[in-house]
Amino acid sequence: MKDKEKNFVSATVYLYNSEEEIERFGRLLIQTFEDNFEHSEIIFVNDNSTDNSAEIVKRLSSIASTTSLSLLNMSYFQGRETAMNAGLDMTIGDFVFEFDSTFIDYTGQEIMNVYAHALGGFDIVSASPDKNKRRTSGIFYCVFDKFSETPYHMCSERFRILSRRVINRVTSMNNKIPYRKAVYSQCGLETKNIVYSAVMFDKKQSHIIDRVEKRYRRKLAIDVLLLFTQLGYRFSIGMTTMMIFTTLFMIGYSFTVYLFGNPVEGWTTTILFLSFAFFGLFGLITIIIKYLQIMVDLVFRRKQYYFESLEKLTK
Repeated sequence: MKDKEKNFVSATVYLYNSEEEIERFGRLLIQTFEDNFEHSEIIFVNDNSTDNSAEIVKRLSSIASTTSLSLLNMSYFQGRETAMNAGLDMTIGDFVFEFDSTFIDYTGQEIMNVYAHALGGFDIVSASPDKNKRRTSGIFYCVFDKFSETPYHMCSERFRILSRRVINRVTSMNNKIPYRKAVYSQCGLETKNIVYSAVMFDKKQSHIIDRVEKRYRRKLAIDVLLLFTQLGYRFSIGMTTMMIFTTLFMIGYSFTVYLFGNPVEGWTTTILFLSFAFFGLFGLITIIIKYLQIMVDLVFRRKQYYFESLEKLTK
């Protein structure tokens, strides 16, 4: 008989209108866990899906024998980061897998490969496909890396594993985790990213993002760039510098016209200057307000997430 791992492993899986993917994903994860671990649990976080994702998860519980399955139903749509934080709080494993989606282009061997690297001394190990990456995600990570001071290189990840030490440190660092990947990169523990050869199980396989999720992702991207990078600060400094030089130029121009030219009312020049000045001023005010909004959410928001029920699907 195959010797199974003694460590207790947990997995938290994000669900939002994933009915087309959850069946294949769930069977793969359950089989991988039961073939390789003596003790395991999977927590599916249902972010108020409007399709049959929850029902499919309940059906999957019938094929689990040694793996414990739970379904965490959020009260309303709260977004991937908040929902995954809720699921992470429910886990009890020595190692915790995070699956941000149920789209799979990897095999169970890749899951175990990530686990093996975690046993080798890395506290955070992530897996990234070698193709089929979203262009918008690539642009976001490029901007993040350019304006961020962290040495960790951001990239698209399908899933990751965390040691319990990471979870304890991150929760002690933050009352609320607005973007897990950025916080993980700043926790100071050993990280590793593994690139695997993506496998397409179905030529028509694709992950459809609806309007609600697109709107959430855009808002999250803006919040992350302002909170975890120097983008807002550099923009503010750049606008301030441009305003100073413009002001000096206009002063010099005004003196030149006064001394050597034939002064006129200067209506056009005045309007252009005031328009540019107010543009820069309002740009700075916008960034300051955005910073204050994020800080208020992080510091004063008492409740991080709200869930409706926790259904224990297996013993």
